[in-house]
Amino acid sequence: MRCPFCGNVDTQVKDSRPAEDHVAIRRRRFCPACGGRFTTYERVQLRDLVVIKSNGRREDFDRDKLERSIRIALQKRPVEPERIDQMISGIVRRLESMGETDISSKVIGEIVMESLARIDTVAYVRFASVYKNFQEAGDFDKFVSELRPKETPQE
Repeated sequence: MRCPFCGNVDTQVKDSRPAEDHVAIRRRRFCPACGGRFTTYERVQLRDLVVIKSNGRREDFDRDKLERSIRIALQKRPVEPERIDQMISGIVRRLESMGETDISSKVIGEIVMESLARIDTVAYVRFASVYKNFQEAGDFDKFVSELRPKETPQE
């Protein structure tokens, strides 16, 4: 593993243990060249996924990009970090187990929205506002009104 401080390729593992979500190994590393210490995470990757963007462009799936967008939606919401990590791992496992290596960004967005809707409705609306490209306040009104249960007329 390359040292992020000096670029040395010969770093040493000082400690390994399961990460909090038990789907990764957390390794504390030491660089003998500069004395820097850093942490890496090792995860099982079933297959290399490629995201097909709405404009047809292809790019490698980036778990960190998925995690950033979910954490932004959940920012300042009362959801435990462990629950967020479990959700992200579940989404990635679901994508990897679909059997396809090429996955459209639309499918990924729908899976994320489905997962967020089960955890926190505010985060769900935040994510949807970016994913569905809301342009004005009316877009929020329409989307939120679809979330509310329909009232049945009183007789």
